[in-house]
Formats: sequence, C-alpha cells, structure tokens
Amino acid sequence: MGKGKLAKFADMETYENVFQYPYSVVEHVPFEMQGHWHEQYFHNDNPIVLELGCGKGEYTVELAKLYPDMNFIGVDIKGARMWTGATQAIKEGLKNVAFLRTNIEIIERFFSQDEVQEIWLTFSDPQMKNPRKRLTSTYFMERYRKFLVDGGIIHLKTDSNFLFTYTSYMVEKNSLPVIFKTEDLYHLEDLENLGTIGDLGNLDPKVLSIQTYYESMWIARGLNIKYMKWQLPRTGVLEEPDVEIELDDYRSYHRSKRSSLDKAK
Repeated sequence: MGKGKLAKFADMETYENVFQYPYSVVEHVPFEMQGHWHEQYFHNDNPIVLELGCGKGEYTVELAKLYPDMNFIGVDIKGARMWTGATQAIKEGLKNVAFLRTNIEIIERFFSQDEVQEIWLTFSDPQMKNPRKRLTSTYFMERYRKFLVDGGIIHLKTDSNFLFTYTSYMVEKNSLPVIFKTEDLYHLEDLENLGTIGDLGNLDPKVLSIQTYYESMWIARGLNIKYMKWQLPRTGVLEEPDVEIELDDYRSYHRSKRSSLDKAK
C-alpha cells in the first residue's frame, strides 16, 4: 500500500528541495527567495525552467536529468502528488531540481523579472468553461511576462485538441513567434505531416524521450500528443482570440465528455 497523504506531507516539510506557500500563506508571509533562486538554492547561474502544473513531478525530474546544465522547478498545489517527484530527486541526488507548492494564479510572487528562461505546460487542464484559468491564456501570459526573460520560451504539450486549438489562436492573434508546432508529436516521421509541422531542426529530439504515466495511457487510447513551442516578447498588448472552438469529446480515465455544449470560446 502506498504512503498516505499525511505521511507524505510530513516528508515534504523536511525536504530541502520543496517550498510550500499556498495562497493563504503568501498573503501573510513574503517569499524571500523571490529574485534569489540562483544564489540561495541552486548555487549556480544556469537557466531556470518552470513546469507549471507538474502533478507528480515526473516530467520535472526527467527534464532535470536530461539537461544537467539547467535548473528546473515544478509547481503545483497538490502536495501529495508532488511528493513523488521530490522524493525521487532527493534519492537520485539531483541538485538542479526544486518543487514549489502554491497556486499558479499567484506564480509571479515567487520570481523576479528575468529570473526564468522557459516554461513547460504539460497536460494542463484545458479549462474549457473559463478562459481566465487556462494556463495558455493571455491572462497567464501577462503573469509570465513579469518574470520570464524577454522572448522567453513556452512549451505546451497536451492531449487536448481544445486547448491546443485555443492556444494556436491565441498565439496567432498576438503574433507570438512560433518555434515549432505539431499535432502529432510521436509520428513526425510521417511524410504527409511534413508540410504542417514546420522546421524539424527546431525540435529538440530529447522532447520525444519523456512520457508521463498518463501520457502513455492517452497514447495507448489512440490520442495524438500535440506540442507547441513559442516565444513570449515582453512588449505589446495581448488580446484574447474571439472564436468558438469545438470541445473535447472525452475526459481522462475513460469518463464521458465534460459538458453538454459542443463549442466554447
């Protein structure tokens, strides 16, 4: 039987690679390491990369192993899930990994301008009913601008056609530079796709080597994994796309579709 939630939370309190600041805490206690992650935690000047909505942290850990000259911080509010990645990082002696337990809605309170180089959004909730909660919305892009370097990179990896389509419209609407985009990440060798996926030279092949547990399940169900990589300039007014998008017709874990509606903005 797996370790219980209370035991995991007790472990997390002792982990040096975990920082826990839920919304209620940050309201009363400032995060003193904001702007000082390099010198106070990582003790190097390597680029900092965030994974927002990291879940169990398995993707954060695997990225850290693939890129030892970069620093990775997994962010999520679910502490019991995060315990898995945090524990693995400690057992494997990974010093370029940290985990931040907090609400992503207040992510800008933990990092200062130019402190982060890249952001990964891996299988985020598409939030089909509420654009303001989508991690690829302009509402979150404005938050990211407060700490991401000018022209910093954002990666989206998703099984959701809705989120991928919405994000594509958002990027196009705001003329954000797209580095790479594909609707079928694991079948790039198909010649018929070459006209739509862009320059293969702009895809780091290491991206193909990491699959989360649930990602493998979705692939087994026949779902295409979609991936987009774009830059976020600091200047310019960002606007939400005004377009209706067909909703996903499924939910994870073989549940029925999320809504009786067929489309949403």
